[in-house]
Amino acid sequence: MRFSGGLVWGIVQPPNRGGYILLSVDTSSSRLELNDVWGGFKQLLPISLFVIVFGVAFGLAAAQTGLDDASIVMMSTLVFAGAAQFAVLDQWGEQVPLVPLVITVFAINARHLLMGATLYPWLRDLPRAKRYGVMLVVSDANWAMSMQAFSRGEPGLGLLFGGGIALWAAWALGSWMGLYFGSAIHDPVSLGLDMVMGCFLLAMVIGGQKNLRMLLIWIVAACSSLGAYWYLPDNSHVVAGAVAGGMLGALWTEKKIEH
Repeated sequence: MRFSGGLVWGIVQPPNRGGYILLSVDTSSSRLELNDVWGGFKQLLPISLFVIVFGVAFGLAAAQTGLDDASIVMMSTLVFAGAAQFAVLDQWGEQVPLVPLVITVFAINARHLLMGATLYPWLRDLPRAKRYGVMLVVSDANWAMSMQAFSRGEPGLGLLFGGGIALWAAWALGSWMGLYFGSAIHDPVSLGLDMVMGCFLLAMVIGGQKNLRMLLIWIVAACSSLGAYWYLPDNSHVVAGAVAGGMLGALWTEKKIEH
């Protein structure tokens, strides 16, 4: 491993294969500056408006389960995991089943393990406090946009952190608003708002790399996720799709320069 001209170079020998692969990460795209963070914040503001609506729905649903106002706002502020928080409400009661609750939350958020792995080349040189501070606000939307920026050789950490702050603030604000105005939105799904994030991520995929490798990775992930959705326990499709696609991507590495 060596540094040269703003690049980190590493030579890797794949298992059971001849030759070497020369990999590089542009360290200039790993900067985390205030201007980049502010730019990322503004770039994710439009989708944050839809996050507020779902936060309102969560605040209303959480209040109906008997959670007090402070606990609802604190959960959204500290946890920041919409799908997992909704799933927790289904198991909430006078006696909370702790082990099933932990398993459910882990299964829904297991994709963050792969997100962290993909971001590591750009996070590794940050001080530990900054590194974990950034990861606290990583979600699907800002991760997808930052990875697109990295693939173009552009700075992405400001987008990741600033965009994450925008989404986190929107989720916390929406949860608080749901305590007082939630009755105005009984069912966000009926308004088609549940499709916003899916369409956004689909646009990120379409705008990303277009080659046979990426196509097959997405097909394997999609088929695995659908199979798990139909035949395995609830929420296991999230893990199945992420693991299947991630394993294929790890085994089928994209060669840069071979010797």
